[in-house]
Amino acid sequence: MNWLLFFWTVLKAVLFSTGGYGPLPSLHEDFLALGWATERQFTEALALGQITPGPSGLWVASFCYLVAGLPGALLSCLALLLPPFLILGVQLVYLRIAARPETQGALDGVVLVIVGFNVLVLGRMFLASGPDVLLVAVFVLSTVLAISRKVPSVVILGAAAALGFVLG
Repeated sequence: MNWLLFFWTVLKAVLFSTGGYGPLPSLHEDFLALGWATERQFTEALALGQITPGPSGLWVASFCYLVAGLPGALLSCLALLLPPFLILGVQLVYLRIAARPETQGALDGVVLVIVGFNVLVLGRMFLASGPDVLLVAVFVLSTVLAISRKVPSVVILGAAAALGFVLG
């Protein structure tokens, strides 16, 4: 077992997920491709994660224990704990520079980039599915309501989802 690759694979899955069962797709793909795990080990680890108390992300430690024993479990725990410690370090630096105009400008730029990527991806999805008058109407109405801030975004999303479900 290449322990450095093992650790990096788990860390990558944890870093690029939202916690809980978020690392599952990445771990599933990587561990099966590398021949480190079986479907049964995934099933057993997920079952353990469901029945044990505590954070739902601890299924990763159970899974890594099933795959690589105690060293695998310890490395997975390190990979699970490293991102929160990194965030604490970033927070310490951010608190020192938060009031600077350059920091606010950089953060505004990051937000614009994220919004731009979302618009591009959603635009491609829209064009791939073919223009639909109802979809355009829902988009325009949702945008107007969101900009007006008179209707909470949760209500807008819920109504759009319900309308999409009803209309198929």
